[in-house]
Amino acid sequence: MTHPAHRPVLVVDFGAQYAQLIARRVREAGVYSELVPHTITAAEVAEKQPLGIVLSGGPSSVYEAGAPSFDDAIFELGIPTFGICYGFQVMARALGGEVGHTGDREYGATDATVLGGGGAILGGQPEEQNVWMSHGDAVQRAPEGFDVLASTSVTPVAAFGSAERRMYGVQWHPEVKHTDHGQRILENFLHRVAGIDPDWNAGNVIAEQVAAIREQVGSGRVICGLSGGVDSAVAAAIVHEAVGDQLVCVFVDHGLLRQDERRQVEEDYVASTGVRLVTVDARERFLGALAGVTDPETKRKIIGREFIRTFEQTQAELVAESAEAGDPIRFLVQGTLYPDVVESGGGSGTANIKSHHNVGGLPEDLNFELVEPLRTLFKDEVRAIGRELGLPEVIVARQPFPGPGLGIRIIGEVTEDRLTTLRAADAIAREELTAAGLDAEIWQCPVVLLADVRSVGVQGDGRTYGHPVVLRPVSSEDAMTADWTRVPYDVLARISNRITNQVPEVNRVVLDVTSKPPGTIEWE
Repeated sequence: MTHPAHRPVLVVDFGAQYAQLIARRVREAGVYSELVPHTITAAEVAEKQPLGIVLSGGPSSVYEAGAPSFDDAIFELGIPTFGICYGFQVMARALGGEVGHTGDREYGATDATVLGGGGAILGGQPEEQNVWMSHGDAVQRAPEGFDVLASTSVTPVAAFGSAERRMYGVQWHPEVKHTDHGQRILENFLHRVAGIDPDWNAGNVIAEQVAAIREQVGSGRVICGLSGGVDSAVAAAIVHEAVGDQLVCVFVDHGLLRQDERRQVEEDYVASTGVRLVTVDARERFLGALAGVTDPETKRKIIGREFIRTFEQTQAELVAESAEAGDPIRFLVQGTLYPDVVESGGGSGTANIKSHHNVGGLPEDLNFELVEPLRTLFKDEVRAIGRELGLPEVIVARQPFPGPGLGIRIIGEVTEDRLTTLRAADAIAREELTAAGLDAEIWQCPVVLLADVRSVGVQGDGRTYGHPVVLRPVSSEDAMTADWTRVPYDVLARISNRITNQVPEVNRVVLDVTSKPPGTIEWE
């Protein structure tokens, strides 16, 4: 999935918690990045023609049985390479250094000392700095021809490098914000060592994608599944920029929307772009297909399938009404993002965390050719592109809402009654968070109905036996990692009181305080 106009920096994933974060930090430095698995071969790397390679951390020891493998021939391709934590140790071992289990561990904030001027990656930085460590093994001897560039009290070789080979590495994690100069270290590798220009930006992405879409679509007609979220809105805006009136946006009301969502899409987006919008009422179709289904993966696949079937039906109707009857609409725009691809197991061998409806949930007999201008982008990049295209802030800054909608926020079977209950609770939570001025602080706040769970309560001196709902406020930069948002207690109290007083089916409100990882943002 190499970007059409940018040779990538490859981020090799050794099973790291922060591999996706490394890729994002590279993008922040103005450089295009791609995640690849540690099983990638030297031939496959050479085919991608990368400008640099970053080796991620990982939970294993390089010398233990079953440790993630790596094709050492990659080090002989002459590509600038930077190793982080486990990747640092992989590099050391492959190039003739020594890695061992010292018995000393370093986790969390650690004081590091820059040695010998720090070389190209640490030069010009404070001699003493705070870094974020997470390791039990250590490089005990640097490879021949490599200079030791940093140490800590228990790790004599905490960083090394070779200017001649353009290879460097650090034992700590520069990608996390807890490391004082982490982003600067990455930028030094990318710009000073690898010599990559920082030309990955919103304006370039738009120009490149517009050209690619025009080449792909030609004079063909295109439909776009517009959900009202920022992803599909920006995808539609880029395609509209590329092909103009060849695009028709289709908004599918699948019955799984939040309160007033349909009206907002029909009014806000059309008013700001002038694009043609067709609204399809498919509520009965989707709810019928979901009847009796409780498994979350099955739900996602059903919703993905029914989206496509609805688009196919709309395609036929649009062709029939056109003077060009018989000329099929072959292209379908989707707002697929890079995190969708990664979590669906499509990120070059990554694990399937859950199938996103627009990736793993697509039917095998798909009759459309997909147009996915955002497929290589993270969410913050999508927002920047939306602003560059002139979309209003009410759309660009909107909190993410999943394509499957409330269907994956009901734990259990999806029914009309349960949707009504969840809509009411969700509307109250959103209203109170907005009134408290927390919209900019919170990335997303799913409200989840535990439909198959009941709890005893008391109201008006009488016993109740209602459902709990879960508040899941999270803060994030790109949805690949997240932490729960510390919403003030008084705001939580107002949300809880209003929901339990105004939504008769709910008698308990609970707060999810799990980060990602280990939990995903959505429950299903």
